Amino acid sequence: MKTRDRLRIAMQKSGRLTEPALDVLKRCGLTFRQSRDKLFCFGEGEPVDLLLVRDDDIPGLIEQGVCDLGIVGRNVLDEFSLTTGVDGAPLKEWRPLGFGRCRLSVAVPQEMAYENATSLAGQRIATSYPGLLGKWLRDAGVDAQVVTLAGSVEIAPKLGTADAICDLVQSGGTLVANQLREVDVLLESEAVLAGPATLPTDERGDMLELLFKRLDGVIQVSESRLLLLQTSRGNLEAVTRLLPGGPQPTLLPVAGQPDQLMLQALCAGEVSWRQLEEIKKAGAREMFVLPVEKMLA
Repeated sequence: MKTRDRLRIAMQKSGRLTEPALDVLKRCGLTFRQSRDKLFCFGEGEPVDLLLVRDDDIPGLIEQGVCDLGIVGRNVLDEFSLTTGVDGAPLKEWRPLGFGRCRLSVAVPQEMAYENATSLAGQRIATSYPGLLGKWLRDAGVDAQVVTLAGSVEIAPKLGTADAICDLVQSGGTLVANQLREVDVLLESEAVLAGPATLPTDERGDMLELLFKRLDGVIQVSESRLLLLQTSRGNLEAVTRLLPGGPQPTLLPVAGQPDQLMLQALCAGEVSWRQLEEIKKAGAREMFVLPVEKMLA
């Protein structure tokens, strides 16, 4: 295969990961022009292109070298590695992206008794993830029949084709609607940036390094808040002790008030009302919590 000088990323053409993935790439400063068939997006500002495909096809495209990276659910990546990722180099999760969170869980009918995995011995379990379910059963030493279905897994017990299921769960509403209850979690999943274990070192290497740095900044600021407040020098220690985790705060003098300080702190994560109230009790005032748009370490 001819070496490419442009980075190519595979992502879901349509689905719950599509819009969040495009938003992350946009916040990394990447813009694209879509082809007429809407299967390819040409990078306009940076040498980075997108290939829009089915999510199940993404790991295979990376393994074959058609794409350098892919944005895909951890569940899809791990299932591929366990079932079909055998011919090429192993794939690696390079970055968790923080959206599309769900979990792969075992669910049983409401009336079925369940203590632990051994309760499934001899049972039929319907799933679209036979690799992950099979590994979990083997690790637990449980002999059960894995019934592989392409979709509509949750209705299998009603149809009599399975005694339990193993499927993706977000809110759990679908399970309740089908008289099922979640009893065990096999995998906590989210969107990840996946690629080969060894990344290219040719012309694409510099762009890969730049993309990773930008992604790290985007992910960090998406979970960060900037806290601004005033406090007296006497209350400074008590106030800083209550600040959410992050780097050391920046202190600035307040003009005309030598005993007062302006404090600026980058907080790792949300700042709740309860936290603000505790900080105020410690001696802070004029508090503002602001979102962080961009950050470059």
